[in-house]
Amino acid sequence: MNLVPVFFNIRIEFILFGLTLVGIAMFHKHTMVIALAGLLSVILIKLFFDTHFSFVEHFLGNSNNIGEWKTVLNLAGLLFGFAILAKQFEESNLPKKLPHYLPSDWKGPFLLLFMILILSSFLDNIAAAMIGGAIAFVVFKKKVHIGYLVAIVAASNAGGAGSVIGDTTTTLMWIDGVSPLHVLHAYIASFAAFIIFGVIASIQQDRYHRIMKDAPKHLKIDYNKLLIVALILAGAIITNYSFDFPALGVWIAILAGSLFIKTPWGELKKAVQGSVFLLALVACASLMPVEELPKASLSSTFILGFISAVFDNIPLTKLCLDQGGYDWGMLAYTVGFGGSMIWFGSSAGVALSNEYPELRSVGKYLKYGWHVVLAYIVGFLVLFYTLGWRPHAPHQTNTKENIQVEKYDPF
Repeated sequence: MNLVPVFFNIRIEFILFGLTLVGIAMFHKHTMVIALAGLLSVILIKLFFDTHFSFVEHFLGNSNNIGEWKTVLNLAGLLFGFAILAKQFEESNLPKKLPHYLPSDWKGPFLLLFMILILSSFLDNIAAAMIGGAIAFVVFKKKVHIGYLVAIVAASNAGGAGSVIGDTTTTLMWIDGVSPLHVLHAYIASFAAFIIFGVIASIQQDRYHRIMKDAPKHLKIDYNKLLIVALILAGAIITNYSFDFPALGVWIAILAGSLFIKTPWGELKKAVQGSVFLLALVACASLMPVEELPKASLSSTFILGFISAVFDNIPLTKLCLDQGGYDWGMLAYTVGFGGSMIWFGSSAGVALSNEYPELRSVGKYLKYGWHVVLAYIVGFLVLFYTLGWRPHAPHQTNTKENIQVEKYDPF
């Protein structure tokens, strides 16, 4: 028997999660404490009132479910590991050299965003965002506009939307049986969105602080640190492809590299607050009793993009996979890129906020990063008017060659 309190037909878990998000938005200097308090309150409610809930099975799994431990551990490993990667990349001095190859006006920051987008297509978006943030820190002499920081988050999420190795959500689709070719057309929306937010954010940054063109004299590139960066990236890609656990490869490379070059372990301390915050938020979202979604349609897919800005997109994607009937490329774009609209809507945003704490103000994020919301809508419309709504039949019961395409039905 389920005894969980319900208010106005809304279960209390959703109310507590909503209050947690409101608290994060209003008191961005205390995000970790608020997220942990929200997680604890939801766990206590479920333990006392939900007779079907098992704390151990939810997080450690059982014979039918692997549990949340893998997602949490993998995310923790990536957040802390890529903090070290970003510092190694910064100390290699390559970011100081890059301005020589970038245009001096707004096209310079625009090209940098494009590099982040491409990088994110084959690497986890956390790494792409943190590498982009490290470069921006140097080439703009620590003066990075908030609107441009939002664009870095958006570029990292846009790049992973059409690649099954570039984002956790698309990787999840791939593991569940969705063909990589069926998410590829998400890039139509991603590139359309990129033109919008990329140009606007680059102009914002150029007016705020122009890119630094002159590197220090006698600048030497530390190739040993670049080698470590390359090993970390390679490790992430290999273990992501082989074990769906990129954090494993990241830490194998970090530990191996520490044997012959100094590792900036101090970066782990700096990453604690943002990492614990995101882990608590992801764990809290996984406890929500979201047992069904509206019927797969164009409108529901569009709305899922806004939901993913505040709700972890991993469980959302899993529910969509179980339900079936989606246009997987369109869904990959909405749940992948949609998280860019609020800083804690994606792991890339949370990771970058460790380097730039000013991102944690939801008010400033929305005020200066409004172009990402506009870009999301434009990208969605471009994809729809280019290819239309092309839902696939449930992939578990149909071969990849026998995909049923239904006519457009917005409801």
